[in-house]
Amino acid sequence: MAEIKKNFSIKGMHCASCVRITERALKKVPGVSDAVVNLATQKATVNFDDSLCSQKDLAKSLETTGYKLEEERTDEQEEIEKRKELNQLKIKVLMSLALGGLILWGSFPGLIDTSPQILKNFFVQLILAIPVQFYAGFTFYQATIPALKHRTANMDTLVVIGTTVAFSYSVFVTFFPQIIESLGIEPMPYFDVGAIIIGLILLGRYLEAKAKAGTTSAIKKLLSLGAKTARVIRDEKEMDVAIEEVKVGDLIRVRPGEKIPVDGEIVEGESSIDESMVTGESIPVDKTKEDLVIGATINKTGTFVYKASKVGEETMLAQIIKLVRDAQGSKAPIQRLADEVSSYFVPIVIMLAFFTFGLWYTIGPEPTLLFALLNTIAVLIIACPCAMGLATPTAIMVGTGQGAEKGILIKDAKSLETANKIKTVVFDKTGTLTQGKPEVVDIIQLHNFNQDEILKIAASVEKGSEHSLAEAIVKKAESENINLEKIEKFEAVPGLGIKANIRQYVVLLGNRKLMDAEKIVIESSVMNEIEKLEDEGKTVMMLSLANNLIGLIAVADTLKDSAKEGVDALIKRGVEVVMISGDNRRSAQAIANKLGIKRVLSEVLPHEKENEVRKIQAEGKRVAMVGDGINDAPALAAADVGIAMGTGTDVAIESADITLVNKDLISVASAIDLSKKTMRTIKLNLFWAFGYNVILIPVAMGILYPNFGILLNPIFASGAMALSSISVVSNSLLLRKIA
Repeated sequence: MAEIKKNFSIKGMHCASCVRITERALKKVPGVSDAVVNLATQKATVNFDDSLCSQKDLAKSLETTGYKLEEERTDEQEEIEKRKELNQLKIKVLMSLALGGLILWGSFPGLIDTSPQILKNFFVQLILAIPVQFYAGFTFYQATIPALKHRTANMDTLVVIGTTVAFSYSVFVTFFPQIIESLGIEPMPYFDVGAIIIGLILLGRYLEAKAKAGTTSAIKKLLSLGAKTARVIRDEKEMDVAIEEVKVGDLIRVRPGEKIPVDGEIVEGESSIDESMVTGESIPVDKTKEDLVIGATINKTGTFVYKASKVGEETMLAQIIKLVRDAQGSKAPIQRLADEVSSYFVPIVIMLAFFTFGLWYTIGPEPTLLFALLNTIAVLIIACPCAMGLATPTAIMVGTGQGAEKGILIKDAKSLETANKIKTVVFDKTGTLTQGKPEVVDIIQLHNFNQDEILKIAASVEKGSEHSLAEAIVKKAESENINLEKIEKFEAVPGLGIKANIRQYVVLLGNRKLMDAEKIVIESSVMNEIEKLEDEGKTVMMLSLANNLIGLIAVADTLKDSAKEGVDALIKRGVEVVMISGDNRRSAQAIANKLGIKRVLSEVLPHEKENEVRKIQAEGKRVAMVGDGINDAPALAAADVGIAMGTGTDVAIESADITLVNKDLISVASAIDLSKKTMRTIKLNLFWAFGYNVILIPVAMGILYPNFGILLNPIFASGAMALSSISVVSNSLLLRKIA
């Protein structure tokens, strides 16, 4: 069993029915576990066992339904292909409308009086109509014939039936006018109907394709950010090489004003770097030796040398592009409604068309045949599932793209849809609300041990720990030039602290729970001191040597600049904010009070965070968890939406639904706002798409004729159909202005 996930390009799709048909065809192939087709991107994401089926099997299955599956093209190839298709479409549109316009001039009541005699000739109209029907309209037949063979139908089927009926009737009138005349019907062909309908539908597709190109602007913008060359130092010589030739470990020099080619770590020099293109943060960031730099960001002032750590598809920019592309190709749960409706839609429309023909032919006014024919064609043409198919994916593409431009990476469409329902946001404290870089601020000595001795013992046992509090103690000792002692039997007690031996004495360093568990006595005067420090928002660690408490070390972590504003933004939107922390109640409450957070979950061990998230969900609330994406991974996965800060990007992207590359906590509220605006756009699109059909199909059937004498000309029906698709795409593009 070797299941893989692969993207493919699909040619020939135009509506929601196409999506349903192609998905069904792909899922029927043995070995395929899932297939998701996106109309807006014209791509399929297929999960399949490559030992049971191949790309050739997938392509063969699609070919039988009239669609073509191809290897996913590179962005450059796709751009060339799109330009080529647009040019071909433009030629067909101009030809169809020009020839259709001439036919219309020679046949439409009122216009016919001003036209030259040659255009009134039925055979001339036939000659003008043939290239439109069978060259410009070939794309419709190309998709319809295989579909009918397999008893499926899509929008192309409706167009083919409608225009072919009009064309066939017109040909019959042209060659056998006397038979039509004998039925009491004026022998008048309707070549203009088929030609103009094809021209308008192709015009709609052309304008729709142009508009859809705007929905992928975020990807294009991201792709344009990358540097094309890098100044690499090899064998003590500097040389400019193509970005593709940079290898991990290369030393790269970056001068003022240059783009940083790939991700890496500074080894020499310092500078101020504009990271706005990746993070959305406009203020330049100061960088010095050992700091990480991101490819595609801009060096503002100094010159520095750095070592490449990630190249090619491993860079942060490449990961962001992949994430945005995957999100744009994913399917939101709300889209299932459109897909489900569209699977029944085309067959129902065909039945309604037959019903319309029968009704008008039976009870319609003279000439009943023409009335029945024209109304049937109008029903077939007006019923366009294109708008339904485009309603969701175009909005998702724009929404996720807008998020990426602001440093908010959304993993998939489902996350974007769910985020607007969030009622509670749970923030991890350390590294999320705070800087995650605590410092030792107080050392309280007990039992005649001086501060240096306390710091020496504490730093010695913490040297082997990876906890941020341990790092603060070790750094403090290093700054005081204190030599550390050798330790034995080091043991980290999760959520409590550390046990170790120094000079055969047992050393304990940790919180009150550790002291209680080891039965270390804490005097009331010491407890008062601890509580005083905790009320100031400091985390207090207790140091015990040989079962005696010898000192207290208070560590404080500063709040992030955006923490207060980020929390206020959520509260203003009516979202409940919860803080979760491993700190004791007093320390955690002090931090929460500074931020205006009412609900605090304190003394929560790392493995308990997931349970706390589930408890809040059990209250009937949709929960978003905001953490650093590494130690909070279980809680991020358990939440309805997991939001990871941009530190440790690789892990964050894997564990969270949304990653804040900009590390700005205000973006949590921005992500919820973006979700709400995107969902509002999708609902408006679906309302328009469904409403358009609900209103205009009955009009096309002639419901207004008995009372108002109004019939919908098939030509106007085709114009309305094209307009519906364009309006849905245009409405989605408005997100770029309001998001």
